[in-house]
Amino acid sequence: MPTPTPESHTAVAPKRDRTRYLYLAVIAAVVLGVAVGLLWPSVGKSLAPLGTGFVNLIKMMISPIIFCTIVLGIGSVAKAAKVGKVGITALVYFIVMSTFALAIGLVVGNLLHPGSGLHLNPADVSKVHQQAKGEGGVDFLLGIIPKTFVSAFTEGQVLQTLLVALLAGFALQKLGKRGEPILRGIEHIQRLVFRILSMIMWAAPVGAFGAIAAVVGATGWGALRSLLVIMLGFYLTCLVFVFGVLGAVLWLGARVNIFSLLRYLGREFLLILSTSSSESALPRLIAKMEHLGVSKPVVGITVPTGYSFNLDGTAIYLTMATLFIATAQDQPLALGEQITLLLFMIIASKGAAGVSGAGIATLASGLQSHRPELVDGVGFILGIDRFMSEARALTNFAGNAVATVLIGSWMKEFDRERSQQVFTGQAPFDEATLLDDKPAEPAEPVPANA
Repeated sequence: MPTPTPESHTAVAPKRDRTRYLYLAVIAAVVLGVAVGLLWPSVGKSLAPLGTGFVNLIKMMISPIIFCTIVLGIGSVAKAAKVGKVGITALVYFIVMSTFALAIGLVVGNLLHPGSGLHLNPADVSKVHQQAKGEGGVDFLLGIIPKTFVSAFTEGQVLQTLLVALLAGFALQKLGKRGEPILRGIEHIQRLVFRILSMIMWAAPVGAFGAIAAVVGATGWGALRSLLVIMLGFYLTCLVFVFGVLGAVLWLGARVNIFSLLRYLGREFLLILSTSSSESALPRLIAKMEHLGVSKPVVGITVPTGYSFNLDGTAIYLTMATLFIATAQDQPLALGEQITLLLFMIIASKGAAGVSGAGIATLASGLQSHRPELVDGVGFILGIDRFMSEARALTNFAGNAVATVLIGSWMKEFDRERSQQVFTGQAPFDEATLLDDKPAEPAEPVPANA
């Protein structure tokens, strides 16, 4: 009788994902906060410290998250570039598409002006803003350099943490193989940091309740109207990007219809919709792209790299959320400020895809580094972050699927005939095993004298 292996035991009892209960709790907290703010405005305004406390917990995690993701992100870029033409092509494509996503988000955000009319804490904001404006350009640049290596993590200066992370990342590249143990150690630290962040996110219902109750108590129905505007605007922007930009690029670059591709990935979209994370569909995307006719090397390079560097939905989200928070606090950002702030956020978000709370942490870190007087507004956006995370994850996933087909076509490693068979149902995907049903290629004959 064979002895059962540890793997057989772990396969029998898969760990249940409990984050769905957290999301349901956030939704309930938002509804309750709206009710309290409308019915008892004075009580709602007194609950503001709950939202502030949660934002402070998020701010506590900003420096370690930035350090780990930037250092590991630089290592990922180096590894992707070493694989040759496919890796370089993928990285260039990801940069271009992230820029398009940022541009579309900026255009829509500046047209909609989400958050206008809310006037959140205008006295406090203006006072802090006047203090911040007294800093000159030279002082700003010198302030990026920390007093000590460790003080970058203790003084809450995000740009100092970014500088240290960049230096550490490039230094580890120069160390080569000798730096691999350090990189593995930072990977373990990142797991610890994200585990702590996931624990903090369980306080999100309390923070969302306090933030929404306080804002609705102060502004009434105007807050709900502004939240609805940014939510609908974000969803429409994602739809325009997926079907307009990605659809056009996919047809021009690979002669593949975007509707056929998204219909083929229908089950994966449902999985993402239920978990609010594109990471949950990563193994299925790899299997389905290979089944579609993209070669294994292209899939193996493009999909994992895209999950860290091709975050189109995240780019749109960060853009619109930033403009919303700034406008709601009567501190609109100039175009130059918008671009530099959002580029920082896109860089800071690399390597944190699919991590619960990473979007809020990235948003807070960007505001903390460029406009610290706006950070408290993150507590307000928290109330609808769950609803926006759905579209964010779906857009990221669609972008990675399109990128895999495109790069496979450009590298001449995409079987068009195979894709047509898959799209028409002649070559169905095996849902039970997630394996390709293509027949194995015949082995080459072995010479007689071998």
